[in-house]
Amino acid sequence: MNETKTPEQRTNRVHRWLHRLKASRHKDRLLFVASFLETLIVPIPIELVLVPYMLSTRDRVWPIATVALAGCLAAAGMGYAFGWLFMMGPGVMLLDAMGWTEAWDGFQGTFARHGFWAIIAVGVTPVPFQVAILTAGATQYSLPLFFVAAAVARGIRYYGLAVLVRWFGSRALHLWQRHKMLASLAAAVVVAIFWGGSALVGGNSP
Repeated sequence: MNETKTPEQRTNRVHRWLHRLKASRHKDRLLFVASFLETLIVPIPIELVLVPYMLSTRDRVWPIATVALAGCLAAAGMGYAFGWLFMMGPGVMLLDAMGWTEAWDGFQGTFARHGFWAIIAVGVTPVPFQVAILTAGATQYSLPLFFVAAAVARGIRYYGLAVLVRWFGSRALHLWQRHKMLASLAAAVVVAIFWGGSALVGGNSP
């Protein structure tokens, strides 16, 4: 049985990852793996590793953000495939058995129309990104649009941290921890405005 990890245990895990990252001769590869795992399965915000690592090599904040984004997108592609494969097999049988096929078809159509903004919204809020990844795969949402939306959402996250480190230096981690919920809320509001604007423009199109 898995035990719930205490804050101290999570902090120790973060410190171990950070130590490995700084000591490794393959830093970018290790960061790629860390971002990949955080996107799919590891319930520890990569910011706790990323910000101190950026602070230790402030001249490389942009390449570091790019590697983190690449790891995230690789994991997103795998998660998309998991969702797609599930709905090609056991998912279809489950929908048939429960009589949910018609409802699922309706949801699939809704996600096809609004999925781009939904993916971005999930990506900039504390909602687990796996929700957007698996839903996109299960509904067979456009793969190119999925990657664009994921890159925008997670790019805001990683490059935003790079800006924070460049501007505020050692205060960056404290500022992120203190204001992350407010920043997520602000980002969600901006996404909602663009989402609503795009829907309005689309609705007025001939």
